[in-house]
This record gives sequence, C-alpha cells and structure tokens, in this order.
Amino acid sequence: MRDNEVVNVGLEPLSFADVVRVARHGAAVRLTEETVAAMARSRARVEELAAGATPAYGISTGFGALATRHIDPELRARLQRSLIRSHAAGSGPEVEAEVVRAMMLLRLRTLASGHTGVRPETAQVLAGLLSAGITPVVHEHGSLGCSGDLAPLSHVALALMGEGPVRDRDGEPRTAAEAMKQAGIEPVELAAKEGLALINGTDGMLGMLILALDDLTRLLRTADVSAAMSVEALLGTDRVFAPELQGLRPHPGQAASASNLRAVLRDSGIMESHRNDSCTRVQDAYSLRCAPQVAGAARDTVAHAAAVAARELVSAVDNPVVLDDGRVESNGNFHGAPVGYVLDFLAIAAADVASMAERRTDRMLDVARSHGLPAFLADDPGVDSGHMIAQYTQAAIVSEMKRLAVPASVDSIPSSAMQEDHVSMGWSAARKLRRAVDGLTSVLAVEVLTAARAIELRAPLRPAPATAAVVDALRQEVAGPGPDRFLAPEIASVTRLTADGAVLAAAESVTGPLA
Repeated sequence: MRDNEVVNVGLEPLSFADVVRVARHGAAVRLTEETVAAMARSRARVEELAAGATPAYGISTGFGALATRHIDPELRARLQRSLIRSHAAGSGPEVEAEVVRAMMLLRLRTLASGHTGVRPETAQVLAGLLSAGITPVVHEHGSLGCSGDLAPLSHVALALMGEGPVRDRDGEPRTAAEAMKQAGIEPVELAAKEGLALINGTDGMLGMLILALDDLTRLLRTADVSAAMSVEALLGTDRVFAPELQGLRPHPGQAASASNLRAVLRDSGIMESHRNDSCTRVQDAYSLRCAPQVAGAARDTVAHAAAVAARELVSAVDNPVVLDDGRVESNGNFHGAPVGYVLDFLAIAAADVASMAERRTDRMLDVARSHGLPAFLADDPGVDSGHMIAQYTQAAIVSEMKRLAVPASVDSIPSSAMQEDHVSMGWSAARKLRRAVDGLTSVLAVEVLTAARAIELRAPLRPAPATAAVVDALRQEVAGPGPDRFLAPEIASVTRLTADGAVLAAAESVTGPLA
C-alpha cells in the first residue's frame, strides 16, 4: 500500500480532505507513534482510577441514569460488553458506507487524542477495520445527538468485539467475526471505560457535515454554471453581475458567485445579440437578477459551517475525559448543538438555491416568459410535451427540500430517565441534510438539461464557450432537441454528471477554476 493511500491519525488535526479520502475513497489509516504514546499515558491514569476505591463515572460506575451504582471489579468487563450490546439498538435502513467510515475515522481521531483513556491496541483494531474496508452495519434511527451518536457508534463498537453484521470491501454482508478473521484482525476484549469512550461522540453528525461540505462546495459552483446557462437561454442581462454593482454589498459569497457568472457568460454570442436598443426589457426577474445574492448567501453559510466543522475536528469529545494533568473529569462536550445548528442551516440554504433554480427552469418552459422559445421547449408543442414534466419533478423535489429545511435542532426529547433531559437531534439534522444535498443535485441537473436544450434552440446564435462546453459534455450522454423520448434516463444521466463534478469540470475547462 502506497503512503499516499494512507491517512495518518495523530495529534495533528485531520483535514476535510483526509476525511473524504477515507470515507469516500477507501484510504487506509495509520496511528502515529506519538499518538500511541499519548494514549498509553492516559490509559495508565484510567487503570489507576479503576483500581481505586473512589467511584469514577464510566470506569467503575454504571452509565446515564444508572451512574449511581458502583460496579465491582469482577463485573467491569461485563459492564463494557453490556453497554455496547444494549446500546447497539439502531433500527431502520442501513446508513451509507461512506458515513460509517467517516464516523469510524472521527472516533479514531478522538481516541488518538490521548484524552479518552482507551488502550492503544483497542484503537489499532478500529484502524484495522478501516484499512481492511470492513464497515459495520449501522442503522438510520437511534441517535438523539447527545451523549454522542450512541446507537450508531455502538454498532461500530460491536464489530470491534467481533460481533454483529458488517460489509466487506466489496459491500458483501458478513459477520464481524468472519470478516475480521479473514483480515487477520483479532476482536478486542473491552476494558474499563473503553465501551463508553467508543460511543460518546458527535462523530456521525460531524462526518455527515464534512461530506455535505464537500458536496455543497462543488454544487454551489455548479449552481452558478446552471444559472448562467439559464440567463443566456432567457436572453437575460449580465450587466447586473458587474463587480462595481456587486461591490456595493460586500458579502464574499456574493462576489464569488457573480464572478463565476461573468466568467461562464464571457464571449457569449447569445448575450451579445441583444445588447442594443431593440431590447426593451428594463430588468430581469429575481431568479436571474438575484442569483449571486442567493447562491452567495449559501456560500457564506457553507463557510460558517466549515468553521464549526474545523473546530470539531480538533475537539476531543468524550465523557469523562483524561486531562493533561491526569485529572479525569465529567463534562458536556458531547452535546451536538454546535454541529446540529449548522446542519440545519445548510439544509435551509440548499432548499433556497434549489427553489431559485426551479423558478428559472419554469421560465424557460413558459412561452409567455421565455422570449421566443417554443412552449415547454417541445419539438412540436401540443403533440410533444418537451420538458413539461421534468419541471414537475423539480418542483416536487424542491417542495420536499422545503420540508427538510425545517430545523431538527429546535426539537428535544428527554431520555435516560430524565438524566439526558435536553438533546440536540444533530444526527437527524445530518440525515435530512444528506437528502437535501441529493435533492439539490437533481434540481440543478434538470436546470442544466433544460438550459442546454434552450441554448441550442437559440441557434444560429452562438453560446458562450463555457456554456457550449457544458452542452457538449451533456451531448456525450443525452441527445439534443427533438421529438419526445423517455426522459427519466436523461435526467438520471445529467444528475450523475452533476454529482460527480463533470458539469462543473466542463465549464472550468474554459474558464479555469471557478471561485
């Protein structure tokens, strides 16, 4: 295995790119020597407390509302096993492998901080599962986003014990014991505090946040490309994107979005065709004119969320924690509010960007507002329906995204006999954001598909080189204007091109990297 295929997990912070490499691209992981030494130091302190007579939460006591019971030394190994088995109580569909791998990596990062008191050999087993491509089966429901993502992380910890179902590198279902034996990994017998340390973190919601940031960074640039294509197809004006106008309201995201629109529309023959007195329109509709303001605000939201995620990436989230001076202290750092809030905020931004894209699509299909395009971009309107129902699909997705934008983090439900009487619901916020990101991808794909057809229907007027490059990329996968045909596969193809960055790459092949 080459070094560039390995992500080192140590005392230095992981980058977002590291998380994506491990979660999405299967990179292996390696614990650094300094990390192993730090873990050994904190472990010695935990073992000292475990041998003492004074009760220490999570080491010699029960958990949650049962923390008042002191556990006899001969029962403590059973205590850890019981904790994991009872807390591995998730339900519902399987969580995506990339989410589970991100969660495993982020939990390993906290273990590697030396503040959890876990033995180095236990952390090495978790690293071994990641490197071997063994992914525990985790279920959709079970986390309230407080005291950590307890049920999801417990399903991971169960696999470390050699129990429960997993999927191998090929995605095939196996038992944990079988997969670990084949990979040469010995299951771990959990010692004092280790069960709690493996599950008491915000790693699931943080992992989903980092993956969403990766997606949204690409999708918001793609939204600028799709908006530019719609402006061009609708004979809109690019004068409103001028830097001197955008500079009057100096939001950084807005400036970046407007710059992208200018770059994508540069040298457009279609735009040039109506830069004269024959154009009587004073200004475009909001969905065209205000595209940088909305996409820019979404960008600034992503930047805020990234700042929160970066702080979480250098956090040691556990309870109790081992401090550098050897003290072991209880705390509330496992509460998911900081992450939950920005997860909800991103869902709001994604819904609004999608809503604006749908409005632009609708304008291209309406003969009363499309400035000379055929009704629904149909080949023979009346006989053909063109993209009529593609917009319905867009509208349905946008409506769902509006529902997904309702915050989860304002909800709370008491648990553990009122010991955990306020929870973040951050995991739920993360799950709905993933659906919102998928929705935004599909909505932008329909806009790109529709705008490409509209641009071609403007022939012989010449599109901008960047938008022409996008149209050419699409035409490698789907046909151009013509009589009605089975449209769902075309939407699926362009959705894939949008998701994997091919639409953006086509535009950037002309413009260079967009902001």
